[in-house]
Amino acid sequence: MQVVNIHEAKTHLSRLLEVVERGEEVVIARAGQPVAMLTAYRPARRLIAPPGSMKGRDWQMADDFDAPVDELFSCLQEPEGETGIPRAGR
Repeated sequence: MQVVNIHEAKTHLSRLLEVVERGEEVVIARAGQPVAMLTAYRPARRLIAPPGSMKGRDWQMADDFDAPVDELFSCLQEPEGETGIPRAGR
């Protein structure tokens, strides 16, 4: 791992990029303290399947996938007799 100061990095950026292309890493420092690391670009691994990737695969949806779920929002309803106004000490 090569360490260079900011002035040298600005002056010799093309040379440093060649070093990085060979697989090495370059640390850029200010007054001897590391500030940044210059590394080779690696594209992010695609996490989302491309459109059409399920073509030809056999999959089935449950018959009741769109059936109403009566209890889904019951936890959000106010208990009877409450006004929804917060009380002190609650």
